[in-house]
Amino acid sequence: MGNRWNGPLQKKGKYVYEIPKSYKQSMRTEGMIFADERLIESIVGDNAPEQVANVASLPGIVGASKAMPDIHWGYGFPIGGVAAMDMDEGVISPGGVGYDINCGVRLLRTDIEFEQVQRNIKALIHEMYDNVPAGVGKKSRIKLKRGELNRVLNYGVEWAVEEGYGWEEDIPCTEDNGCMTGADSEKVSQKAKDRGEPQLGTLGGGNHFLEVQRIEKIFDEEAAEKFGLKEGMVTVMIHSGSRGCGHQIATDYIKQMEKAVRKYDIELPDRQLACAPIDSPEGKDYFAAMSCGANYAWTNRQLIMHWVRESFEKVFHEDPRDLGMNLVYDVCHNIAKREEHDVDGKNKELMVHRKGATRAFAPGRKEVPKHYRDIGQPVIIPGDMGTASYVLSGRDTSMKKSWGSTCHGAGRLMSRTGARRKFKANQVVKELNDKGIYVKAASKDVLKEESSGAYKDINSVVEVTHNAGLSKIVAKMVPIGVMKG
Repeated sequence: MGNRWNGPLQKKGKYVYEIPKSYKQSMRTEGMIFADERLIESIVGDNAPEQVANVASLPGIVGASKAMPDIHWGYGFPIGGVAAMDMDEGVISPGGVGYDINCGVRLLRTDIEFEQVQRNIKALIHEMYDNVPAGVGKKSRIKLKRGELNRVLNYGVEWAVEEGYGWEEDIPCTEDNGCMTGADSEKVSQKAKDRGEPQLGTLGGGNHFLEVQRIEKIFDEEAAEKFGLKEGMVTVMIHSGSRGCGHQIATDYIKQMEKAVRKYDIELPDRQLACAPIDSPEGKDYFAAMSCGANYAWTNRQLIMHWVRESFEKVFHEDPRDLGMNLVYDVCHNIAKREEHDVDGKNKELMVHRKGATRAFAPGRKEVPKHYRDIGQPVIIPGDMGTASYVLSGRDTSMKKSWGSTCHGAGRLMSRTGARRKFKANQVVKELNDKGIYVKAASKDVLKEESSGAYKDINSVVEVTHNAGLSKIVAKMVPIGVMKG
């Protein structure tokens, strides 16, 4: 993480801070950070606003360079950064998506009584741990036929459902129906495919997790009812991404973009913002490969969800359909997308980069599944394993203020190295047990890195996104049992 930031910051409203365009000669627009007085302290603490200013220097940026309240230092773009680009004059940048392409979250609801789950939580977490490969370097349970990974990269969740991993109705409950249509597996290197093939259907390490939760409070009855949620209900959250496949796609194209910057004579304040014009061969190739990474990640979460359903079936001796284990929604929070937005009263197609930011589309948008369209898109925000997670909904104000974007989680407060130094694994386990949370992790280091103390307060982050009009709080979930990769 960077050092403390000392640049100019002007308060423009209760929940908006602005970095003036005059801060840097290279800035084409202002920077905008959504935060309150408490959160802004930690935000300037790791120099992330400097990255907000750097993103404001990119060619073809439309509107401000925006940052969510969970913003922290990232590669090139801050994590929590949102930037929209003009399709003709703008650029696409792998740093604006990140290495874990389509890292995201899905939420499952259930009809099982909380008491029944609580009694069996240890068995359930262990069953999931046996069923879902987790941790660094863990191999997939499935053997793909030769060339089959290309179908995963091109078609996403549809492939998984056709192969018997899940239900037909899972597809419309996944952002983009679990498939970005611009995907072209020919644009993905063999190295990325070789890394991705043995990892399909694995959780991975770090902050990726499976979490069994209970809905503690409903804030918006109408939206909750539409999403199939009610107080006391047991839910399951899955957080994972595109594994080594997405990481390699990013690595490959960052190298290509570094050449493109010289080729197209693009001036950048930070070489980590390496990019290419959207319409250039390099830009088109990256978008096609990134779309494959996104499809891989959706498929990955689909497979994990299938094995989670099987784990519940084994522990509770009932069919997952009878247990009401329906997918509420799946959202990604590391992606670049072609979207239509209102720019100065005109409908315009833009390339919107969201890195550590979640789409939060308003009621009526065609991208929102039909059965949610009059409420707005479900937004799923995980917290840390010791506090809470939230379901929110997109709203009209989020379209105007942030290109229909909101936060993606609590946001780190300290680096992984710092957390490993500060926290003890057995202390973390004890604190969770004292709160009635059972945890199983692939390593002691992960427990230290993922300690609640390493994160910002999720309640504050979500409160700001709600009050700033970026999304509307629907429900709050608290953990019962956690499995960490």
